Amino acid sequence: MKATCTNKLNNYKQMKKIIHFILIALFVATNFAQAQEEVGGANKIWSNPVVYNYDEEVTWYFDLSTTSFAPDEEIYIWIWSPSEPDAGNWENSSEFAHLTNEGEMVWSFTLTPTDYFSMSAEDIAASAGFWFRLKDKTGSKQTDVSNVTYTPFDSFYTADELIRAYPEAPSLNSPLSILFNSNLVPGFENVASVHMHSGLNNWAILQEYQTWVPEVVEKTKLKDLGNGFYKMDFIPSEYYEGIPDGFVMENINFLMVGTDWAVNSGDQVINAAEYIPPPPPVFRFFPLQISKKDFLGISRIYNEVGTTKLIYTITAGSKVITGEFSGGVSEIKGFVDLPTALQGMNNINDIHVLVKDNKDRTISETTIPLKTLD
Repeated sequence: MKATCTNKLNNYKQMKKIIHFILIALFVATNFAQAQEEVGGANKIWSNPVVYNYDEEVTWYFDLSTTSFAPDEEIYIWIWSPSEPDAGNWENSSEFAHLTNEGEMVWSFTLTPTDYFSMSAEDIAASAGFWFRLKDKTGSKQTDVSNVTYTPFDSFYTADELIRAYPEAPSLNSPLSILFNSNLVPGFENVASVHMHSGLNNWAILQEYQTWVPEVVEKTKLKDLGNGFYKMDFIPSEYYEGIPDGFVMENINFLMVGTDWAVNSGDQVINAAEYIPPPPPVFRFFPLQISKKDFLGISRIYNEVGTTKLIYTITAGSKVITGEFSGGVSEIKGFVDLPTALQGMNNINDIHVLVKDNKDRTISETTIPLKTLD
């Protein structure tokens, strides 16, 4: 009888949790419908460290190059799961929800989840995850609903692995977390600290563990996770000094070293991800032949991060037509209404078209002949 009552109570609590989540979702949908502008979804979301405990400080990064947010936009996070720290402030976000503009259409938000959500690590782990929208202060602009994915790493504690990397194949400019199980190497039991002695591309670019240099000792020190487990978090391009322009990372070589080189893990290597350079931007006008009665299409794909607008100036005789189109990394595209702009203008044989981006770089400057109509 007692077990039956307990099951009913647990079912009731679970149902109550589901109903609460549905009500929050309905509130989200209502705000979404009332928003003045939908700016689209984030191109990419990542964290530094890559893996972290819920009571550890972490920075989330949001690449918003695929949205219509301006490069200098003041952006805030409105998050309702696992809890809603800024509840009731949709139209006037609190300063603690303000993101940092990192430049190149990337914004960041630093938090310790247990502190920010006023929840235990266990309760956060049992929640639906980190669900949010990004918005301007008043809520007149907002992104799609999205979530920050969390990668648990508890399995490493029982995996009998010496080293594990997140991601398995790192990139030069992206965060990397390396886990180390010192229990598998005799001699690490009583060390005061563990450090990483390492280099890129078969030790070509070094970051040595130098015991006589205090700042190097601190820089190379791993985070102690307890019970003989350690973690190193870094971005290779920031961690290693003297990396030349155009450098392609092939691997990271390293030793995990006990205080004063008393013991080490032996040589380790992590192979880097294959470097695939982004395709060059492609700009075009379309159609290939136009007249005064055609719309002029302007398009640019594979844009650089931070390129969000194409700004055109068209000169037709004594008339100047200006305007702009917005977009993101994947494409910026729009059409110029020539029939309306050139109405009543005779003896116009061509138009001069200047296109710049939002960084005032000239993308194209050309003269386009106008086809004569029969």
